[in-house]
Amino acid sequence: MKIRYGGDYNPEQWPEEVWRRDYELFDAARIDTVTVGVFVWALTNPAEGVYDFTVLDRVVERAAAEGRSICLATGTGAHPPWLARAYPEVTRTDFEGRRHRFGQRHNSCPSSPAFQRLSAELARRVGRRYAGNPAVVAWHVGNEYGGACYCDRCGVAFRTWLRHKYTTLDALNAAWYTTFWSHRFTDWEEIEPPSALTEHWRGPDHTAFQGITLDYLRFMSDAMLANFRAEKAALRESGDLPVTTNFMGMYRPIDYHRWAADLDFVSWDNYPPDDTSQARMALAHDLMRGLKGGQPFWLMEQTPSYTASRDVNPLKRPGLLRLWSWQAVAHGADAVLYFQLRASRGACEKYHGAVIGHGDRADTRVFREVAELGAELARLGDATLGARTPARVALLFDWDSWWALELSDGPSRLVRYLDVVLSYHHALWDAGVDLDVVPVTADLTGYEVVVAPALHMVKGDLATRLEAVARRGGSVLSTFLSGRVDENDLAFPGDVPGPLAPLMGIRVDEWDARAADVVNPVRLGTDGLVVGSRLLFEIVVPDGAEVIGTYEADFYADTPAVTRHAFGAGHGWYVATGLDQTGVSWVVRQVLDRHGLTGPYADLADVETTVRVTPAGDHVRFLLNHRADPVEVTVVTGGTDLLTGAGVDSGQTVKLDRYGVLVLREAAAP
Repeated sequence: MKIRYGGDYNPEQWPEEVWRRDYELFDAARIDTVTVGVFVWALTNPAEGVYDFTVLDRVVERAAAEGRSICLATGTGAHPPWLARAYPEVTRTDFEGRRHRFGQRHNSCPSSPAFQRLSAELARRVGRRYAGNPAVVAWHVGNEYGGACYCDRCGVAFRTWLRHKYTTLDALNAAWYTTFWSHRFTDWEEIEPPSALTEHWRGPDHTAFQGITLDYLRFMSDAMLANFRAEKAALRESGDLPVTTNFMGMYRPIDYHRWAADLDFVSWDNYPPDDTSQARMALAHDLMRGLKGGQPFWLMEQTPSYTASRDVNPLKRPGLLRLWSWQAVAHGADAVLYFQLRASRGACEKYHGAVIGHGDRADTRVFREVAELGAELARLGDATLGARTPARVALLFDWDSWWALELSDGPSRLVRYLDVVLSYHHALWDAGVDLDVVPVTADLTGYEVVVAPALHMVKGDLATRLEAVARRGGSVLSTFLSGRVDENDLAFPGDVPGPLAPLMGIRVDEWDARAADVVNPVRLGTDGLVVGSRLLFEIVVPDGAEVIGTYEADFYADTPAVTRHAFGAGHGWYVATGLDQTGVSWVVRQVLDRHGLTGPYADLADVETTVRVTPAGDHVRFLLNHRADPVEVTVVTGGTDLLTGAGVDSGQTVKLDRYGVLVLREAAAP
């Protein structure tokens, strides 16, 4: 066994004589796993009640004969033209109320009975036909679920979902605060999906009733999950092969925490917006790994060169493909796969990068890099399979807080949830900390530090569990706009930050939102480091907390901007403003240093370090140089370089080349 290496393969787009060349090149690149059948609905089910697996049979038979493992898709990632013609209601109605016609993909209404019935039946037939093939190692349901529908059928389904959640209209009216603007509902049929025709007037994020829109986001996430569950259940009739679908990292429309339990393993598609997104990618990897309690995931898609989905599609610089692939492994990937293995000749992805380009060559730089990485992964073998991250730091990530904060009118629409989370994650990443990114429902007992940026919504017993972290000696760090609303997006009665106030030892009396170019300096610590802060400035009154940083300007100069509150044997930290990255990193280092958690290579800027612990107990250290120039590293703990087999001594200086990688099985402590 080894890390799976390969990717999306669409041989149905090519005559069979091309397939022979494909497998010759797959051999050269050490490609061992192919994902097939993702978009074959129109081929395998060309008319209602008609199924033709001739082409898919040949695809699967050829892959198996060539010794490849197969991740086999149900083919339901895009519905065929005949389905839309036979059942016009299968296409979506958009936010503006327009019923779409056939076209694109992601155009299936999740509430359409025809889509529900026929997609599940196709999955059932795929399962029956191929479950016994030993080359098939996993099922791939759908593809990159996303979008939303606002049709009448979704309205009916939404009302059913609401009845299940609230039981009574009185409970719903209370949750949605419908005494405002004469919105009190007296019949379930009065409830409409929130759209440009109802509660929204300036786009999806501007709603008169945040509670209604928040529930529709939850409903739509659950509606698509129901589609996934139906296909998974159909596959399960033929056996227990693992089932997945490809997530998209930090993707706002779907709450992946609500989906995680239904996937047998997580897989996701990594398409960073530029070539300086290493910290952002690390957060996304950690988020995906955290969906199932630290279980390794598959990197289902990445481009070997460039995408074709943006206005500008930069090429990966030499070495970045290798570096970013190893970054995925460092954060928990047990598979490194591409989209796509052979480039399409037509349609919107003909210029999307591929392992095999239109020139059909093996002597391109991109192909050589793919082949060299394949050889490295072969040398690594099973050394990291099943390995987990030994994190003592947790970062909370919450789709409900994301949605609620950005739906809110006030205090500032310039504050974006991801920007805040990325800033605090970047500080942890820079400090070389092994961390888990977990939902707010996660068990926090194993963590010494919990970071909860922009924890806008506090649900259930979360405040009590955070207090328990501090009470036993841990540290909890939260920020402005935290502790504002409950699970219904209703403001907590009493002082901000609501149920977090006892832990933080403060109250927020007022807040000041300003344009992006307004900077209020903040002075931090006894050394008087001055940093900038922007967008939102909460005016804090300590209620037992110690002042760690103060504003320098405006009428609230000399009032607290950063506080620390002794709580039990630990602390609650609160950052009341949008500090710049220098300020965020300073605060995070203060928290980590108290627990001795700052990483051993933290002083090396843009050198990322993570640890994975194998089932056998081996510690594998990854050192990743994200610089465009070489760097020398003094090794803290020696061991064996798993990519070369060479021994590395403690205290030895090693050179990491531009975008270089060291994978070190650390020697056991004496």
